[in-house]
Amino acid sequence: MEDNRAGRTAPCGGKSIISRTTWLVIVLLAFVGQVAWAVENNFLNLFVQDSFGASLQDVALMVSASALTATLATLFVGAWSDRVRRRKVFVVAGAAFWGVSIIGFALVQGISDALAPDVASAARMGVALTIVFDCVMTLFGSLSNDAAFNAWMTDVTDETNRGRVEGVNSAMPLIAMLAVFGGAMALMRVGDDGTVTYDYPALFVAVGVLVGAAAAVAGALMRDSRPAPAADRGWLRGVAEGFSPAAMRGNPVLYLVLLGYCIFSTALQAFMPYYVLYLRLPYVLGEGYVFVMAPGIVIAAAFTVFYGRCLDRLGFERAVRLPLALFVAGCLALTAFTSVAGVFAGSVLMLCGYLGAVACFAAEVRNNTPPDRAGLLQGVRMFMVVLVPMLAGPWIGSSVSSGSGAIGGFGVVGDGFTPSSLIFLAGALVSLAVVPTLMAVGRRRWRG
Repeated sequence: MEDNRAGRTAPCGGKSIISRTTWLVIVLLAFVGQVAWAVENNFLNLFVQDSFGASLQDVALMVSASALTATLATLFVGAWSDRVRRRKVFVVAGAAFWGVSIIGFALVQGISDALAPDVASAARMGVALTIVFDCVMTLFGSLSNDAAFNAWMTDVTDETNRGRVEGVNSAMPLIAMLAVFGGAMALMRVGDDGTVTYDYPALFVAVGVLVGAAAAVAGALMRDSRPAPAADRGWLRGVAEGFSPAAMRGNPVLYLVLLGYCIFSTALQAFMPYYVLYLRLPYVLGEGYVFVMAPGIVIAAAFTVFYGRCLDRLGFERAVRLPLALFVAGCLALTAFTSVAGVFAGSVLMLCGYLGAVACFAAEVRNNTPPDRAGLLQGVRMFMVVLVPMLAGPWIGSSVSSGSGAIGGFGVVGDGFTPSSLIFLAGALVSLAVVPTLMAVGRRRWRG
């Protein structure tokens, strides 16, 4: 019998089956959302520098403002969706405005040229407008994707199928990156001096239309999950309670898993912002790095989708061991080898470990999320798994690297920065700090 609230069939033999329509919505929104984030993370910095000559400080301000906007939006909108017991309206409306705001970037240069009295003023206005537009885009993207969609996925899944869902969901960022870079090649422009730029307006319009179309499909197919009634507490008080000692004492396993997730994400951010920069070094892979990186991403994505099915059967503590071991082994290989074979093997191991571990952590966070706080805890997750690692991780990586001009926040680096292979060793060492949290989770479960 169909469960209209959760978008899944009723349990059969203790196992809940997700409907095909729900699977379609999950895959569509997860992929399209990651495409939008991939454009922001990889092309917005290029756009503001190529179009307006933005400085390193401008880029750092834009990235940090966007990260803070995403965290705050997820915190407050997630808690709001808990109170009103609705997710769909936030997902669909947020995605529709998200698509419009992405298209807005195609107009930034025209607006700045029309309003500014001279070229220098137009450039300054263009930088400012891009930062403002980025925050607006992030606001709508986070309320739709990070807050409501992730809370909805918690609502429509349970402990029998979250591993499979997270296996697919965790693979989407890298799959989307392949799609974005592949599509951007058609919009690439090579100048007479060999400089590479892109048809940014066309890129922004294409992605904005894609996100808007996904919103329309979700509006037609998505079933609202109607989460459990939230406790009778004020909205702002509820947001604060997510970080309170009382919440941690009441849900010790959840917060221990979040701590382990935070440590692992910090280990990843020690090198991931510099990963492509490292691969492109002439004594590593050079400009042919894509022919090594792309197959590695495909293999890792396939591994994660498969391993997610095993996660549901193994349980968190057992399932997370293999990805962590693969992650450390891959990082050590990338530290030690610069040959094509060595870098490929290390990349495959590291990416498999990265995606597999993220699937394990994300599924276990959902498994321990109180039903009436799924939206609120998306903001706590963003703070622990995105904001803190993006502040701390890149600083660790830049500190162990050679070169000049490094800025240790959100992965933004200056001219002349040369990443060292030690960034991978740093990531491996930081990831080992996850082990004590896993032991603490095991002790908590043993105590009951």
